[in-house]
Amino acid sequence: MRTFSKSSKLDNVLYDVRGPVVEEAARMEEEGRHVLKLNIGNPAPFGFSAPEEVIRDMISNVRDSQGYSDSRGIFSARKAIMQYCQVKKIPNVSMDGIYTGNGVSELINLSMQALLDNGDEILIPAPDYPLWTACATLAGGRAVHYICDEKSDWNPDIEDIKRKITYKTKAIVIINPNNPTGALYPKEVLEQIVQVAREHELMIFSDEIYDRLIMDGLEHTSIASLAPDLFCTTFSGLSKSHMVAGFRVGWMVLSGDKSKGKDYIEGLNMLSNMRLCSNVPAQSIIQTALGGYQSVEEYIQPGGRIYEQREYIYRALNDIPGLSAVKPKAAFYIFPKLDVDKFDIKNDEQFAYDLLREKQILIVHGGGFNWEMPDHFRIVYLPDIRTLKTASGQLAGFLERYHQK
Repeated sequence: MRTFSKSSKLDNVLYDVRGPVVEEAARMEEEGRHVLKLNIGNPAPFGFSAPEEVIRDMISNVRDSQGYSDSRGIFSARKAIMQYCQVKKIPNVSMDGIYTGNGVSELINLSMQALLDNGDEILIPAPDYPLWTACATLAGGRAVHYICDEKSDWNPDIEDIKRKITYKTKAIVIINPNNPTGALYPKEVLEQIVQVAREHELMIFSDEIYDRLIMDGLEHTSIASLAPDLFCTTFSGLSKSHMVAGFRVGWMVLSGDKSKGKDYIEGLNMLSNMRLCSNVPAQSIIQTALGGYQSVEEYIQPGGRIYEQREYIYRALNDIPGLSAVKPKAAFYIFPKLDVDKFDIKNDEQFAYDLLREKQILIVHGGGFNWEMPDHFRIVYLPDIRTLKTASGQLAGFLERYHQK
């Protein structure tokens, strides 16, 4: 009998949205047990909803959105994105350099497939949003991870970036604001990254999906605004800022000196045409979403849900013996550190599994974000404070007697 195995291209791809811990959580739920899911940044299950105007716009546009659009997106959506880039001071953006996608994830994959040949290297942060590493690997490239320094508010280690550049390095990825740490990179750090990219003629990819979820009165700087002489690609979307993760609305913008990437752009256009277009009804809400009042601001100010939940979880985690955490400045993630000696932890995935089995709390271990040490895990703090209080209490009780076998 003939059997079919997965493609060998997937052998080194370390991205699995399921994994043994998530599989166990699914099995527990099938048994009727409740699992508190602090593992994924999906706002809808925790009572967040899209602005009413956005919902109404999608409904009103559905009837007229039944055909394919231009492969890069409808005019009104790309025009709104271009105007948003102007506000962000991103230089040399044109309509033909804007691509809408079924979420940023699709565009990350498309951008890596168009860039990388077998053996090419690309610098990606550690910890990272693991799709970047997976897509680079699937495209035949080699992800080289540079360290983000916890002692420096999780900012990229510039010297580590420099050490890891070789003649095979084609590009550098930054994730700002960062998932999983919630870090927001200051302008001076971004300027240093730009200078390194300039000296080594690297392309810059900047994942900025959380750029409208900034707290404490801070401002987000798009790295492309600091690099008019470099070829940059910037990613953003509505999934997080407008609480419409299921709508799959993302975009990718080419900027700076695009003459350096003519052949690459040809590849992007080929791949974009191959998928015909992104979700047209979802594209129809981009203009409404980016224009006018941004309702997400209500969540990120003092008194708002995300802000107050951030404040609570930061204090609660740091009050647990053997745990410490850097206060996130953006998004809705926190990446606490475990005292591995205190708890005898040698395998962070086992820690996540043990926590799930005993307390029915689902988190993601640090290794899931290409963090090499077994000493971190990520918590999504989207649940309300009452739920977070229960979860942190359960975590504290679990750690009181936890020693990994």
